Amino acid sequence: MPDELVRRAREALDAAYVPYSDYTVGAAIRTADGTVFTGCNIENANFSNSLHAEEVAVAEAIKRGHRQFDRLAVTSGARDGVTPCGMCRQTLSEFCDDDLPVVCDEGDGATSEYTLGELLPNTIGPETLEEANRFSKK
Repeated sequence: MPDELVRRAREALDAAYVPYSDYTVGAAIRTADGTVFTGCNIENANFSNSLHAEEVAVAEAIKRGHRQFDRLAVTSGARDGVTPCGMCRQTLSEFCDDDLPVVCDEGDGATSEYTLGELLPNTIGPETLEEANRFSKK
């Protein structure tokens, strides 16, 4: 039996719009106060304009004033242990610490768990930009 966050990510799959890949992805992110926001992938014929489930979930939370997160679950219709892509990992790193648990649905109640820092070491953050600006002003 999947845990509650994985179950919510699976529910989000129903809203996915994937006419090109037919690969549904759902995500559920829990805020520090326990509120859960979900997202699904939304494809576009211009693939670079497609929205990823994790980013949709984060955007929904951010627009409602949440900025602290404590857990993320990701699933796909294939139940293949999908992890957030690099772009989503970078978005998550803007709002989450390296120790954010990322639970990936393997199906049949099995999951893999990583931390955001394991998935994206040496992220680009505000300090990276500050350092770059410091060097460019010399």
